[in-house]
Amino acid sequence: MTRAVTQANATLYRTLWRWHFYAGLMVMPLMLVLSVTGALYLFKPQVERWEERAFQSLPIDRAGSPNAQVDAALAAFPGSRFHSYRLPQQVGDAAMIHLALADGVGMRDVFVAPQGKVVGSLDPETRIMAIDHDIHGQLLLGPRGSWLVELAASWAIVMILTGLYLWWPRGKGLAGVLWPRLHLGRRAFWRDIHAVTGFWVAGLALVLLVTGLPWAGVWGDAFRMVRQQFGLVQGAQDWTTGGKAATEGVAASGGEHAGHDMSGGGIHAEHDHAAMLRMQASGIALPSLAQIVAKAQAEHLAFPVVIVPPGAPGRFGAAPEMAWTVRSDAQNRPLRATLRYDMATGQEVSREGFADKHAIDRVVGYGVAWHEGALFGWVNQLIGLLTALMLVTLVVSGFILWRRRRPDGVLGAPPVARMPTRMRGVLALTLLLAVLLPLFAASLILLWLVERLLLPHMPRLSHWLGVQPAAR
Repeated sequence: MTRAVTQANATLYRTLWRWHFYAGLMVMPLMLVLSVTGALYLFKPQVERWEERAFQSLPIDRAGSPNAQVDAALAAFPGSRFHSYRLPQQVGDAAMIHLALADGVGMRDVFVAPQGKVVGSLDPETRIMAIDHDIHGQLLLGPRGSWLVELAASWAIVMILTGLYLWWPRGKGLAGVLWPRLHLGRRAFWRDIHAVTGFWVAGLALVLLVTGLPWAGVWGDAFRMVRQQFGLVQGAQDWTTGGKAATEGVAASGGEHAGHDMSGGGIHAEHDHAAMLRMQASGIALPSLAQIVAKAQAEHLAFPVVIVPPGAPGRFGAAPEMAWTVRSDAQNRPLRATLRYDMATGQEVSREGFADKHAIDRVVGYGVAWHEGALFGWVNQLIGLLTALMLVTLVVSGFILWRRRRPDGVLGAPPVARMPTRMRGVLALTLLLAVLLPLFAASLILLWLVERLLLPHMPRLSHWLGVQPAAR
């Protein structure tokens, strides 16, 4: 009985080892890219502050009005249209005026000094964090890239779970389990580095993967539809899915990749000021931008604070609002707030904070803030950086282990277990993951079809992959 149990455990171990190997093979290259780009994105506030360094610490004497700043930005780019005004982060910083260029396609972040002089401009699509966020979320491939990232994240969960089973101590000491054995030679060193690092990073990595799923194209759309079906939606969704707005139509304001802000709070949608012009022509004195700026400054909202004029589309493609909108786009989602002021009187008409959102949105918001390293300030950033470094260590050590163990002429997958595998618990877990991770389920079906229909007719490829071809 004991021998049978031992053989069954050995068979299970070898089977999960193969799963871990193939999951790592699929995940490791993308995990390296996502770890590096994600680590950079953790420091988005610092990077953007550095990127805008030439527009800071400017003289504040003889400062003009926000209206004059907007006029200067529009004059610098003839034919452009005003989309939003970002309040300076500190006294002496330039205001950022977000414009739609005359070609109807391009956008520009224009920085205007307190005195009303244009001191520089940036293309929001080529800013450091915009490029980094596009690589991290879509691999610069658009929606298809988002699917690849989601597929990698799904298999990464499998890799972590199978890795924990392989790591699990079986009557051994803690050396090589909780800390590496540095005196046993290179082979044991790299094995221990891989196993020990995998254990310490497993929980943090799972949190990152799970909190990233609401942004993913397939998973995020399914999540949204389920919420709508059960009436669990309250207000506009505060993150994108697959790099697109959750609603059809106009592009999302703020340009977030799966929740990431690309342009420092700028607006990326065309809007019409016809309603405002009609009211002005009728002699109605409308509140000026300067008045709304003064109200926004008095609120002391978390940076970046964006003021959107009436007629601009709502956040993430919502219908245009006939009101002045003051919005904090802070990366720390619990600090966000949106205030609206009547376009004719300037009186506050609504106020929405994080506490006013649906409970599910608040949970996702906390997860997004953690994912972006913003929930606990620099401590959160350092934890995220440490997680990224450990994931890179996993990739490097896993590659070295594979290269050292791989025989010539084959991929080097662990051999197939000879005994039939009995894994009811593992099968149940696999089915659960397949239900929760649609792309994982689709990839499992595809792999099963390839193994059943193609590999039996390709013995050389089967041998190279370490898969025994089916008997004819």
